[in-house]
Amino acid sequence: MDLENQKRVKEATEKYGEENVIVLIGGAEAEAAGLAAETVTAGDPTFAGPLAGVQLGLRVYHVVEPEFKEAVDPDVYDEQIGMMEMVLDVDEIIEEVKGIRDEFCKFND
Repeated sequence: MDLENQKRVKEATEKYGEENVIVLIGGAEAEAAGLAAETVTAGDPTFAGPLAGVQLGLRVYHVVEPEFKEAVDPDVYDEQIGMMEMVLDVDEIIEEVKGIRDEFCKFND
């Protein structure tokens, strides 16, 4: 997650409260998605950005996870994300992001 997005997430949590922020990510690889998820839950693992050492514990989901997919209009999902599902390793991405969320998220849904 780049430094500007880290700053935006931090500002959103300061303005709305950590319990009211959900982060939606869309990295094409499980490792990248996992790093982004870790950044908004446990803090920036590279210790380079605004979230270095900041454990927000936010809810974080990838766009291919069932929780997100079920929450949006199916036609919009298919139009915007459906094609990518065919080329992504969806199961690996889900496993990675869910694992980070299960370990570091402070909030239960």
